[in-house]
Amino acid sequence: MHTTASAPRSSFRFRFSFAQPQQYALPVAFALFGLVMGSWAGRIPALAEGVKVSHSGLSMVLLCGGLGALLSFPISSFLMGRFGARKSLLMSGTALLAVLVSIGMAPDVARLMMAVLLLGVTASVYDVAINSAATKREKQTGKSEMSRLHGISCAGGLVGATLGSLMASMKIAPVTHFLMLVGPLALVLWLSFRLMDADGVPEQVEKKSFALPRGPLALLGLLGFLGSMTEGSIADWSGVFLKQHFGASDGLAPLALSAFSVMMLMSRLVGDKLKMRFGAQRLVTIGSLVGASGLMFAVLAPSAYFALAGFATAGLGLALLFPFVFSAAGTQGPMALAAVASMAYSGTLMGPPVIGAVAHFAGMQAAIGYLGGLALIIAFVASRTRLLK
Repeated sequence: MHTTASAPRSSFRFRFSFAQPQQYALPVAFALFGLVMGSWAGRIPALAEGVKVSHSGLSMVLLCGGLGALLSFPISSFLMGRFGARKSLLMSGTALLAVLVSIGMAPDVARLMMAVLLLGVTASVYDVAINSAATKREKQTGKSEMSRLHGISCAGGLVGATLGSLMASMKIAPVTHFLMLVGPLALVLWLSFRLMDADGVPEQVEKKSFALPRGPLALLGLLGFLGSMTEGSIADWSGVFLKQHFGASDGLAPLALSAFSVMMLMSRLVGDKLKMRFGAQRLVTIGSLVGASGLMFAVLAPSAYFALAGFATAGLGLALLFPFVFSAAGTQGPMALAAVASMAYSGTLMGPPVIGAVAHFAGMQAAIGYLGGLALIIAFVASRTRLLK
């Protein structure tokens, strides 16, 4: 009797010891993505100063990232169709780390533009891989996890931006900073790859280079477009705003992105539970209004420290847009998700030159105020989007 009773406990321990690490593979992969992108965004002011680029010139540099995102679709289609999400994650993640170093090494504007173009390509392929893997796990478990995983990515972005602030305050050059990161992150990427379920099943990915959503999906696509313009522009320009408008130091400027990211993290960690109680449409609508108020507060703030509070409020309000939009699109099938993602990437493409043009002709205050106006439009569109449930 004793031997028979002990066997199930031993079997349970065996399964537990091997199943638990697999559960951390995707969260680690999302965190790595956020850390890389946060590190890049946190050093944009220093990189721009290093190559002596103007607002309009910087907008062209950032435009290259959005263009690279659009150009990535044929590459992600090939990799996902040939190797599946797991191997695509490893290959694109390795390339992403290499590109991060090349950005830090760029000696002039032209080569910085090329490096940022490659960043857009590699980051987007990696993004497709991790979201495809996350969607598959949601289907297997029957649990909504997208908000939490995007929250973990925010945590990585927060660490990256904060580390960028520390490195800048210590006068450490971006290339040195990035070189210090890639070794440990390459090891983390490899461990995540090893822990992930090794099914190797190819994925069905949208093969068109660009696809527009139609019918009821068009409003979801518009939300993705406006959301990517707003969120991406805050990541790219908030530090520049603090530096140019308030004269913030290289150490203080990246904290705008940190404040935005930490509140976005807190909101996304509870987003799945809030969705069950209040519904996605209400949360996105009210959240966008909160985000708009935060951005307007940053514009009118008397000092950089008050502006940080404004960006934090914007992060709290805008956090749930992307997880819920992608979740709603995913319920309509993989083609619908690909179409909404395509429109979102086009927002990434349009954001930098538009904000750069506004900043060039009307100043950084007007540029951040413009983002507040976009958040108001997001609230209106969300209130009319039937698929956002």
